[in-house]
Amino acid sequence: MFATLDTSSRRLRFPREREVIITDTVGFIRNLPKDLMTAFKATLEELEDADLLLHIVDVLTPHFEQHIESVENILEELHLLDKPRLLVLNKTDKLEKGEAEKLARRYHAVAISALDSSTFQPLLNAIEERVFLPWRTPVKENLTEAIR
Repeated sequence: MFATLDTSSRRLRFPREREVIITDTVGFIRNLPKDLMTAFKATLEELEDADLLLHIVDVLTPHFEQHIESVENILEELHLLDKPRLLVLNKTDKLEKGEAEKLARRYHAVAISALDSSTFQPLLNAIEERVFLPWRTPVKENLTEAIR
């Protein structure tokens, strides 16, 4: 919790001379008091301008499914459910063989490990599809249904 306190942005270059700006926002926090939630939402105003929302989930966190659902609920409160989203499951190198693929299918996600660079290409491909080829990917994914 609170690993990212300030937003930061970086440029990412894709093949064919395409570039995107990736912004790391403050993490989503569940069950905040109402007054803190208002301040928290103000830090997420940048999301309104995003072409794609990447939701990075630590699959080793107990009850990570509840974290996914909490983020979906916050996105709904912020009226951002119509934004294209990509769920990214991180730390999959710590899972049993085959478990990462099962979770990725279940949640319509991309499984990665920050320690395994071979997992980055599928992530970059998914980002490229959603940003540069939006007609090939549905805009809305009902992640809440996948959780249940």
